[in-house]
Amino acid sequence: MEIEFPNGKNLRLLIGDITKIRVDAMVNAANSALAGGGGVDGAIHRAGGSAIMRDLDVIRQQQGGCPTGSAVATTAGSLPAQYVFHAVGPIYRDGRQGEAENLASCYSTCLKLAEERGARSVSFPSISTGAYGYPMEEAARIALRTIGEQLREQDAGVREVLLVLYDQGSYDVHSRAAQALFADRIK
Repeated sequence: MEIEFPNGKNLRLLIGDITKIRVDAMVNAANSALAGGGGVDGAIHRAGGSAIMRDLDVIRQQQGGCPTGSAVATTAGSLPAQYVFHAVGPIYRDGRQGEAENLASCYSTCLKLAEERGARSVSFPSISTGAYGYPMEEAARIALRTIGEQLREQDAGVREVLLVLYDQGSYDVHSRAAQALFADRIK
């Protein structure tokens, strides 16, 4: 599915392996310790190699971890990207602990990092919907709304955002949310 914005920017939803898609910046669903982990985090570290963890070691020495809702940038090692943005999504508790704001902040922070680095294409996984337990439907709405707002507001920089989903079920949930939010822009 492709969503076009009037300024020539687009948002694409696809099923795939985020570690194999060529983009300028790839977003990793990281933990606050920036210590690697399972799921998307593990896949990105395995595919990218040790250069990514070496960069994270330096970041941890300088600032400790990374707060929820924020992100840090590293090189991409062997991945088909220039950068990896390690975004720390919220652990879902009950939806009343600032989870929505922190999740939206992950997406907007990564897009800001992309703008600062001149990245024109960015790929995101579905942040916090795996081990962190964020309900997929709500997370999809937040992700798509936040990305859409950023793409509409920015005149230069990021031209394409890919939301890379790991299976058909995740794609279907995000597709329904995209149709509700952007029915008039779907190509």
